[in-house]
Amino acid sequence: MPKRILQGTVTSNQNAQTVTVLVERRFKHPLLKKTVRSSKKYRAHDENNTFNVGDKVRIQECAPKSKTKRWEVITA
Repeated sequence: MPKRILQGTVTSNQNAQTVTVLVERRFKHPLLKKTVRSSKKYRAHDENNTFNVGDKVRIQECAPKSKTKRWEVITA
C-alpha cells in the first residue's frame, strides 16, 4: 500500500527535529452541499531543523519515530 502524502503549513518548530504541520482539507457536505473546511495538525520529523513557521511543506507517512510522530517532512 502506498504511503500517504499530505500538504500543509508549518505552525510550530519549537521542539528539536519536530515540526507541527496544519493540514486543511475541503469537501462538500453530503446533505447541505456547502463547501466545508476541516483542519488537523500532524507532528512530523524534521531531521536538520530546516523548516520555519509559515513554510509550505509536504509530509509522508513513516514508521513511528516517537510517541506522537508518524510523519516525516519530504519537501518544502
